[in-house]
Amino acid sequence: MAFDKTIPIFPAEGTDEADSCAGGEPYALMVLGDAMLPEFEDGDIIVVEPEGLARDGSYVVAFHNDEYTFRQLRIHDGQHYLQALNELYPTEEIPGIAAVKGVVIQKKKPGKRKSFKSYV
Repeated sequence: MAFDKTIPIFPAEGTDEADSCAGGEPYALMVLGDAMLPEFEDGDIIVVEPEGLARDGSYVVAFHNDEYTFRQLRIHDGQHYLQALNELYPTEEIPGIAAVKGVVIQKKKPGKRKSFKSYV
């Protein structure tokens, strides 16, 4: 079940935005592994907006189980989940939107100037 609810991401209360990445500029990461196949391949570059708008179906970087992970955010009946696109990986419930640290806004294949896709 999909919801069209947009959720803004802001720095956690009590954090100094100047000392954290939460208030920073967009940054790039390289996809490692096959958890997000077929949409994201190993080696793809993703651009992450730390203060992006997360909604059901957004691709996000989240902090879960003491590590950062790249998954699709799913919201169902008020519960938040991180879902891999590859069925071999489990969908995991997260305590809430605070686990989301950024929203993927673009992907690009390294070395291919015309190969990019926007997610906003």
